[in-house]
Amino acid sequence: MKGMRDLDPLTRSTLELAQQWCRIPSVKGNVAALLRQASEIATWLRQELGAEIVLGEEGIAPPLLHARLDLGKRDTVILYNMYDVMPASSRGWMVDPFEGGIVDIDHVGRAFVARGAENNKGPLAGMLWAVKDMLERRKLGVNVEFLIEGEEESGSRGLRAYLEDPACPVRRSAAALFPSFCEYGGGPPRLYLGFSGIAKGEIRTKGGEWGGPLAPIHSSNAPWIGNPAARLVEALSRLGTPPTGRLAAIDIDEPARALLVELAALFDPVAELTFRKAQRYALDGDACVLLEHVLSTASLNIAQLATVPADGDAVIPSAASARFDLRCPPGLNPSALLDEMRLCIADLAGVEVAVFDCYPGQRFAADALGVAALEHAYALDARPIQIWPWAIGAAPAYAFARRAGSFLIGGLGRGGNAHGVDEYLTLDGLSRFTASIERWLGAMTTGIRTPRSISDKESKQA
Repeated sequence: MKGMRDLDPLTRSTLELAQQWCRIPSVKGNVAALLRQASEIATWLRQELGAEIVLGEEGIAPPLLHARLDLGKRDTVILYNMYDVMPASSRGWMVDPFEGGIVDIDHVGRAFVARGAENNKGPLAGMLWAVKDMLERRKLGVNVEFLIEGEEESGSRGLRAYLEDPACPVRRSAAALFPSFCEYGGGPPRLYLGFSGIAKGEIRTKGGEWGGPLAPIHSSNAPWIGNPAARLVEALSRLGTPPTGRLAAIDIDEPARALLVELAALFDPVAELTFRKAQRYALDGDACVLLEHVLSTASLNIAQLATVPADGDAVIPSAASARFDLRCPPGLNPSALLDEMRLCIADLAGVEVAVFDCYPGQRFAADALGVAALEHAYALDARPIQIWPWAIGAAPAYAFARRAGSFLIGGLGRGGNAHGVDEYLTLDGLSRFTASIERWLGAMTTGIRTPRSISDKESKQA
């Protein structure tokens, strides 16, 4: 790949592996590509690390890979990652998304662009090479359970079922880490002490006994034939406060509020807007107000609206639907919120709420195992760490909590445009990333237990 000559050997090897795997279009539904990707990862784990494949290439796509590196050490950690990616066409990209290449991006610098560069084949390659590098230098002092899945973009059902099974062979671990680029938008590294819960589904209506046609008909019938699209709009108008779809909120408890106040002092609302590609927030207030709102609120997001036919003109559609994702902070049960939604529209005949997936949020204490090690890893960056009580995004942390003292997403490095055009990782960020993962593994080896944030407070109080 052009532009790699001045990279250090570890970064070059990581980038070569990332490009090799980004060339595999392992998107949902592409069974051949998903199987090929899983096979290549399993082969790499065996040949390069000498890992035992506990669960892997057999079965239906996409396989869940569980590999074990048993070094006979006292402590064990889980390293989790993913190999499925979102679909992409070449339209609008600087390079072919399933070929990849190094380019210069304005205000970002030199970057590797490809589908999966940030989310999450770049971090996956870096995670594996960090382990290999430490093994070769005899610096790895923990056993490692690898969990690498191909269903993250569609809910992690297989992974969750595996971890929830009482007979699951994943060893009890000190901590689980999801290595990712956490310098969001190029800002200070973030550390999340948990994740939100999520429910995904669809609100549907179609013609039937309530009214509405069983097949699309001419719109001149609007005065006396019901419209499923209008019925859907009526249902949506009852669900969630506009414009954010707010359904409910939790009270921020004292441990979370203490973190929130410290986070607000470091948080840049203007930079966050730029990162989120937006011009303003849906509410007014300072950093503390904005953070408390986003962390405490459960919202119903409408991701897609559709009618049958999709491109109708001057017709009454026969059906309409709204694809949604409902995200809620730890402490709110997404299943209960779904029940409340159904009650709100129970009198609207012909409308139903179909649920595709649902799982709760999970939070961890600031002194949970793995947190201090991640703070130690972030000390490679001179900027203050942004510690969040939990992430506003969802991940099945609750399932990992059955097997590990914590489940954290972490790593230095910058990426961007995940799920979008010109997804990228920065080359200098990739170097920082592998260094931070090695530093986390090293800290877990030496048994760093107390977070610096807690140590600093205790020393000040003393």
